[in-house]
Amino acid sequence: MNRRVRRKCARGSQRLDLPNYPETEDADNLKLSEEGVVDWTRLPDDTVLQLFTHLNYRDRANLSSTCKSWRSLGASPCLWQSLDLRAHKCDWGITDSLASRCSNLQKLRFRGADNADSLINLRAKNLKELSGDYCRKLTDSTLAVIVARHKLLESLQLGPDFCERVSSDAIVAIGFCCPNLRKLRLSGIRDVNGEAVNALAKHCPNLTEIGFIDCLNIDEVALANVVSLRFLSVAGTTNVKWGSVGEHWSKLPNLKGLDVSRTDVVPNVVVRFFSSLKSLKILCAFNCSSIEEDTSVVIKSKSHGKMLLSFFNDTFKDISPLFPDTEKERDVFSDWRKESKKKDENLDEIMTWLEWILSHSLLRIAESNPHGLDQFWLSQGADLLLNLMQSSQEDVQERAATGLATFVVIDDENANVDVGRAEAVMKGGGIQLLLGLARSWKEGLQSEATKAIANLSVNPAFAKSVAGGGGITILASLARSMNRLVAEEAAGGLWNLSVGEEHKGAIAEAGGIKALERAAGALANLAADDKCSMEVANVGGINALVTLARKCKHEGVQEQAARALANLAAHGDSNTNNAAVGQETGALEALVLLIRSQHDGVRQEAAGALWNLSFDDRNREGIASAGGVEALVALAHSCSNASPSLQERAAGALWGLSVSEANSIAIGREGGVAPLISLARSQTEDVHETAAGALWNLAFNPGNALRIVEDGGVPALIHLCSSSLSKMARFMAALALAYMFDGRMDEYALIGSSSEGSLKSVGLERARRMALKHIETFVLTFADPQAFSAAALSSAPAPLAQVTDSARILEAAELKSDVSGAPRVLRAAAAAASAPLEAKIFARIVLRNLEHHQIESSV
Repeated sequence: MNRRVRRKCARGSQRLDLPNYPETEDADNLKLSEEGVVDWTRLPDDTVLQLFTHLNYRDRANLSSTCKSWRSLGASPCLWQSLDLRAHKCDWGITDSLASRCSNLQKLRFRGADNADSLINLRAKNLKELSGDYCRKLTDSTLAVIVARHKLLESLQLGPDFCERVSSDAIVAIGFCCPNLRKLRLSGIRDVNGEAVNALAKHCPNLTEIGFIDCLNIDEVALANVVSLRFLSVAGTTNVKWGSVGEHWSKLPNLKGLDVSRTDVVPNVVVRFFSSLKSLKILCAFNCSSIEEDTSVVIKSKSHGKMLLSFFNDTFKDISPLFPDTEKERDVFSDWRKESKKKDENLDEIMTWLEWILSHSLLRIAESNPHGLDQFWLSQGADLLLNLMQSSQEDVQERAATGLATFVVIDDENANVDVGRAEAVMKGGGIQLLLGLARSWKEGLQSEATKAIANLSVNPAFAKSVAGGGGITILASLARSMNRLVAEEAAGGLWNLSVGEEHKGAIAEAGGIKALERAAGALANLAADDKCSMEVANVGGINALVTLARKCKHEGVQEQAARALANLAAHGDSNTNNAAVGQETGALEALVLLIRSQHDGVRQEAAGALWNLSFDDRNREGIASAGGVEALVALAHSCSNASPSLQERAAGALWGLSVSEANSIAIGREGGVAPLISLARSQTEDVHETAAGALWNLAFNPGNALRIVEDGGVPALIHLCSSSLSKMARFMAALALAYMFDGRMDEYALIGSSSEGSLKSVGLERARRMALKHIETFVLTFADPQAFSAAALSSAPAPLAQVTDSARILEAAELKSDVSGAPRVLRAAAAAASAPLEAKIFARIVLRNLEHHQIESSV
């Protein structure tokens, strides 16, 4: 039984209709020629550069390749001071091609250890800021090489996921190689020892901020040696010896901000910070249970002129004293951004750090979703995230949008959204803020904003507001993005919006349906590759495709979603996607429902998916429980005049299900024998194979074997056995005939009146003789005729052994895994006293071939 992987590529062209009237100061350069063509290369260089700044990196590179002058402009250093590679898999060849443009690169963001390995090939010796996420596999050696090649680094950030393979050795290398380092933020380090911290203190005199976040162990005593520190975060870090911290950290003379959120810090240590750290302005202690239980700490913080930020305080109110001219406490962040033009460097430094800390803490807390925080989210949490989305720091904006996407969902499995939290986002102007970020050319912001829009659109009121604010057009455009992450999130938003009947027309008009179809088709093509299929599954592709198959009513989208699921399940021998698809909630039910579609393409791909999924035992039973037997039998009945591809997959799915004895009996009981016999008479080889395979499995059961005889299956199988161009079909037809007439069916033929039993016996005997004759003919095509004749005349072991050892059927190897009960039935047939000798010989031949294959596979 072959797993079929299907690829489809949609090709088309789009024409851009341009107005022939002036709209800009460069309109004279954009007049249409007599041929109706615009010569964009006539634009002034400054205008072209300005256009380049509004494009993502991929589009910049593509546009630069259009002509010589734009190639030169596209390489301008001002366009390549910042580079975000997170959405791209960059090998050494790609980074080498970018190197010529990166001589003045100042800021770089990457994702994953694979991309990190190739960063040094950019040759960006002037790099000052480096930020990476998904760095679980990043090693000490790779990180050491990176910092050694970028000695001018001022900021290094790895997280927020854990850097499990980075140790203190790498931190020592950072200290030695980066003397200009000002900011170091690392997440999930197992151990930060004294040697590492002291290397930073000794070699990085300008180090003003350290973040050792979610670490297991840090040397808190050595941290006191980094006297240049102005900001320190140990949020989520365990095993901190708080008894000695108060004494040693009081030696940090310049410390302005301290973050101990999500730790087990105790009140008396916090109070000591207030009294001993004279320069301290802000202490963040979100989600610290011991602090929240002792509200007197707040009073003590104010008595020392400090700000303590925690769940039980109003963060806006506590920050407002920094801005005495602010009229509304909720405007402190926006007022600061306006006031920042006055260049209060001290205040800017504090607020910039606070924005980052708040965005990180709120996201981490939203992810863990602890109980008892509803009031916090409704009273200030949502407003904090909305304010942070307006930050000038791109990573703060992204994290705030991700926080919004996360905190509103109270049930991941069923995608339930808290109504109160969604309303708080709407009330705070969140819709327009999110749509504004989604319009950004920066793909990181697009991805996180569309994720939030998608989650919030589960709420009908929010979905209505998104649609009213032009969100459907924005999402439809983003769903066509070349960036996979952006396209997936935008497609998710369109799915959720499409649940509302009032939005479906607008989605279709905006091209959203086509965008969904292309997205599903792209996933289907990716899933056709074994390695890519694992990546699709790892990033949540299975859930996304099942959601499409369940919720979208557009036939083109359903077809592509089913095809993608079929391709994901086609690699069951090399990965676990087959089982994973079957275990996804609603997947099997959705595919069974699609089997009943009126659209042949949908039915074909759904049947193909069920065929591939039936290779897994649990999936096989799950399909049957979801009504798959009845649906597939009905499909087999209705597709006699359909395309060969639909016929092949309908029979193939029944073949896969019939491996189970219970399913085999159910298929016979539901009337599945007759349509399979009809399909066996097809003119197409692939249909021959699947129909013969299904009938072979059904023939294991004596009741089904009798049905095959009564429905005219013997002539059909004989025809396949003798004349099909498919050797596999001929082989399986012979197998089916051998099982049918091994003697087990006789007792079924006797049920009823004596006259009926006699008639059945006469008919069976005639069919038996025809079947055995063609089995003998088939065996003689690969066995020695003389040896077979000798074995047929004598049941002695020697002649039988000679036949079975000489007859090698290569196709038997492909069938070994299809029917787990085959060897048992074959042995019974070979040993049955009432079985004809020809059938016994054939059963032994097949058994011997299976044994040969088992031996060869184990070598």
